[in-house]
Amino acid sequence: MGRDDDDVGTGERTPSERLGAIAQHPLAHRPTPNLIDYAAERAAFSWERERTRLDGLPGGGLNIAHEAVVRHARGDLADKVALRFLRRDDRTEDVTFADLDRLTARFANAAADLGLQRGDRVFALLGRTPELYVTALGALRSGLVFCPLFSAFGPEPVWQRVSRGDGRLLVTTAAFYRKKVAQLRERLPGLDHVLIIDADEEHAAALGPGVHSFAARCGAASDRHEVAATSSDDMALLHFTSGTTGTPKGAVHVHEAVLAHHVTARYALDLHPDDVFWCTADPGWVTGTSYGIIAPLSHGVTTIVDEADFDADRWYRILAEQHVTVWYTAPTAIRMLMKIGSELASQRDLSALGVIASVGEPLAPDAVLWGRDAFGLPIHDNWWQTETGGIMVFNDFSSEIRPGSMGRPMPGIDAALVRIDDDGEPSVGADGEPVLVEEADVEGVLALRSGWPSMFRGYLHEDERYRSCFVGSWYLSGDLVTRDADGWFWFVGRADDVIKSAGHLVGPFEVESVLVEHSAVAEAAVIGKPDPVAGNIIKAFVVLRSGHDSGDATVLDIIGFARKRLGPAVAPREVEVVTSLPHTRSGKTMRRLLKARELGLPEGDLSTLEAPT
Repeated sequence: MGRDDDDVGTGERTPSERLGAIAQHPLAHRPTPNLIDYAAERAAFSWERERTRLDGLPGGGLNIAHEAVVRHARGDLADKVALRFLRRDDRTEDVTFADLDRLTARFANAAADLGLQRGDRVFALLGRTPELYVTALGALRSGLVFCPLFSAFGPEPVWQRVSRGDGRLLVTTAAFYRKKVAQLRERLPGLDHVLIIDADEEHAAALGPGVHSFAARCGAASDRHEVAATSSDDMALLHFTSGTTGTPKGAVHVHEAVLAHHVTARYALDLHPDDVFWCTADPGWVTGTSYGIIAPLSHGVTTIVDEADFDADRWYRILAEQHVTVWYTAPTAIRMLMKIGSELASQRDLSALGVIASVGEPLAPDAVLWGRDAFGLPIHDNWWQTETGGIMVFNDFSSEIRPGSMGRPMPGIDAALVRIDDDGEPSVGADGEPVLVEEADVEGVLALRSGWPSMFRGYLHEDERYRSCFVGSWYLSGDLVTRDADGWFWFVGRADDVIKSAGHLVGPFEVESVLVEHSAVAEAAVIGKPDPVAGNIIKAFVVLRSGHDSGDATVLDIIGFARKRLGPAVAPREVEVVTSLPHTRSGKTMRRLLKARELGLPEGDLSTLEAPT
């Protein structure tokens, strides 16, 4: 399905052609980028070579916690701050690699004392507290499987995931237990133990059977523990998908994933030993584990952890006072900062900042440009999924930034576009392999050649669902993209988000990216609304910037702006002003929810909804 000029209504094929690419200039205070020649690095890359940068275990095994904690604690970085926790009341708590080694050892021993064995699942229902990080890394070092949960989950989503994941141990707070778990215990017969982080043993035991004090159990345990002799293929992490396009699935990841976490953080986030790193992702989302915990610690980098919720002034203060050098955040947060304006940023000394990266959903071109204007740094978008386990497509630091582009495939990753047939299904050749798109600017399903270290190894208890994600030797992401003549990838939309209107296939992101270029629009989301003539018309929901009137004149101006930029075939026929858009906790706009509400249909799974709207 080619995207010709008739399809878009203008002669503008890509946002970069409209806005221009951004040349990157080395910053005086930054080390030389880890990747200085994209083509040469791809040509020379091998996962075998990269494996030598890790320690590994005696006998050839691999363990995430060893690479992230133990090897540093028993080397030159023992006294270096691994995690700096910023409490809600502004107290600061530093945990060194040596501290983290002792704390995770105690957790591992406490879990063993409770009877947990290798392969058992450990769930955490916590905010960004020290206990979350100790639980994650302590479970991994002992061969248990770690699964994070969003702290905003209600009882049913918690039950759904813990039951599906065969959880044996849950770590949470007393309040969360009373509100979200206690009523479910009879429906969770396999959940043998619960550790409460803010109660002593007496008060924890009073909450119910098998409930213990985290501090008491870990405090009584030995701080000596030999890392479990896990293999590269041993299950380590269980991440449930966001459920944007269906029911959550438990994606299984193994200890070998740490190799991809380490490599991708070096290339896509440009981590260096002296960096101060801040990942703002919710710990219940895969990014909060892969890049909020594992990746920076594997590099021996100090990581900032903010316990509080989003607050623009607080965020700018953290960036300034903690001298953050590498900041990994989400489009939702960037849009919120854009909506407020750049004045707060200008009031802080952000000169230490050298890298800003974003993930969660495609970053519109205007956000990339806003980063340049507000911080002097273009924001580097990248693409990956729960299933990929790590960053797969990225904007590197040796090449220009093309605003709106996902970038190019990571070294060691083969990415391609699979052709779509007339029924909207991936085309498959006689050899069982997908038919690949070779031409530029033609839509196809983004596919990755299987075999990278962080590739998910299954959906827990759903083998058929897992197999359906692959065609031949390729994993099909479900995302529609184009590739320009120079090899940059451009997101179009989810295959099931694409709107067919009057014979034209319209990608929501393409429309949304133009809408947010309007001076009044802070956020936008687009759906297809059934129409007896066109099949579907394009309807947009927009959140306005502060100070803009929501009356008819503004709406008509937005529609006119879009028609001028996109042409009548693609521009929204309807625009509705709303106070907020529904997002998942990972920052993805829930277009399906907007459509369900518009059409009066069942809303489906709302367990990952960021907040009621």
